[in-house]
Amino acid sequence: MTAIQICALITLIAFAGLLIWAGYKMGHIDGKSAGLKERDEIQRAESVKPIRELQAKLDFFQPDHQRLVQRCKQQDKDPRLGELARPTLLDIAEKLRIAAETFAALRTRKKKLERETRALRQLALAMACSLDAASEGEAA
Repeated sequence: MTAIQICALITLIAFAGLLIWAGYKMGHIDGKSAGLKERDEIQRAESVKPIRELQAKLDFFQPDHQRLVQRCKQQDKDPRLGELARPTLLDIAEKLRIAAETFAALRTRKKKLERETRALRQLALAMACSLDAASEGEAA
């Protein structure tokens, strides 16, 4: 074998090695991108199920919600609502006052419960006053 043939053989072997290495790298990159795409598709498929379940629940509850909205609108138009709700709210406020005093007397460590009860009582009284003011305004 001559020197030129030996150099050509070394060059061919080096070229073949580079070709194999380049093919390996391209295949690795293609495999990685295919794996990422497959992972994204799996995640998308897994997230579709809860979305469909929530959509089904929404579709199930929507007629009830519409019915309740219509009922609320009808009750807002009813002038007797203020007359009926005010005594009920005052009764609730009185019971909440009693509950708050009971919680305070028990000296429990649940001061939060006492504060919440007093806050609810104030809210019930405010609602009763607003209903009273609204019914006086309608009467005038």
